[in-house]
Amino acid sequence: MRNRTITTFILLGLTEDPQLQVLVFVFLLTTYVLSVSGNLTIITLILVDPNLKTPMYFFLQNFSFLEIFFTSACIPRYLHSISVGDRTITYYGCSIQLFLVDLFAVTEFFLLATMSYDRYVAICKPLHYMTIMNSKVCKVMVMCCWLAALVIILPPLSLVYNLEFCDSNIIDHFGCDVPPMLKISCSDTWLIEKMVTVCAILAFVITFICVLFSYIYIIKTILKFPSVQQRKKAFSTCSSHMIVVSISYGSCIFIYVKSSSKEQVKINKGVSVLISSISPVLNPFIYSLRNKQVKQAFNDTLKKIILFSRK
Repeated sequence: MRNRTITTFILLGLTEDPQLQVLVFVFLLTTYVLSVSGNLTIITLILVDPNLKTPMYFFLQNFSFLEIFFTSACIPRYLHSISVGDRTITYYGCSIQLFLVDLFAVTEFFLLATMSYDRYVAICKPLHYMTIMNSKVCKVMVMCCWLAALVIILPPLSLVYNLEFCDSNIIDHFGCDVPPMLKISCSDTWLIEKMVTVCAILAFVITFICVLFSYIYIIKTILKFPSVQQRKKAFSTCSSHMIVVSISYGSCIFIYVKSSSKEQVKINKGVSVLISSISPVLNPFIYSLRNKQVKQAFNDTLKKIILFSRK
């Protein structure tokens, strides 16, 4: 970010009320600990349990990694800010946070689309599943998710990093985000605003179309199953992913609800909290509570730990 006068930004956070700040701190700390511990549990179970060595759980493991990275890119910094009362963030610290949050968020969308394709192959082409979704293909697909995210975010961020800030350094958010930064810049932001919108819609639409078409074919295939039991089993294997997809896309759609500028700021803050703190908590619980294999792997691992501790 090019700048001649401002070396630090001030993040206003979610509230300036001291009592509410205590509640916010407790809430965010709780959700952060649950998120990291829950997703680490999923990652560990997939690493140690041989029954979870399938493409679906490989993608879930990568998704859990992303959830940890994403929530860690913004929540600990805000918790530190509340605890010590220091709302400042350095110019370069802000630019790094902006890059990481955008990279992890966009990569998650592409990974969700990849996971939906995996479910499509598993249900619509079961005989060819292990051939199509072999280990090499799965690794390439994950790498492509990261690459696609980089290609999407770099053009608008390269322009954001050239913004000039002359008068104000106060960002009305709990983390560094593009819209509130554009509001305080003294540069011409028209091109950046359009590019940010185009890139955001591009990432959203591409991944949403992949998810939508995958589940259209999945549902059509499941409805053709002769047995009710088969249909229930097929739906249950997709239900966890469908819930996570609904939360992720639903949150982003909500951001674009038209409202007054003041309300829009509050809505964006609220949705940002939902995406960065609550969604990462829900992911491991959704998969562990609705997935028999994960629950079985958890119970087996717990029994092994208990037996080992007794020895």
